[in-house]
Amino acid sequence: MSEKRPQQVYTLVVEVGRSADDGLPEGCAGAGLLCFASGVDEDEAVRETVAVLKQAGMSPIEVTGYGTAEEREADGEEIDDQTRALMERALAENAVIVAQITPFDAP
Repeated sequence: MSEKRPQQVYTLVVEVGRSADDGLPEGCAGAGLLCFASGVDEDEAVRETVAVLKQAGMSPIEVTGYGTAEEREADGEEIDDQTRALMERALAENAVIVAQITPFDAP
C-alpha cells in the first residue's frame, strides 16, 4: 500500500476567456486570475482549479503554475502575510482560493 502524499498549496495564474454569466466586468476580453489551490501535486491543483472555475461559469484557457510557497521562496520571492494566510486557508479547506482578478481590456 502506498503512502498518502500530503496536500500542498500551489500558486496558479489562470487566463480565462469570456462566457455568459462569468461575472467579469462588462466590456472586458477576459481576465487573469491569481489562485491558490491545494493538491498532492501541481497537476492535481491545476485540474481542481479548472474544474472549480468551469463550475463557476468561467472559461479557463491557460494555466501557469508558480509552485509552492517553499519553491517560490527558494527562487528568492518574498511572500507577504496576507498571501501566506490565503495559502494556509486553501490548505485547511482543501480549496481553490481566487485571490485576485485582473480583467483584460477588449481589443
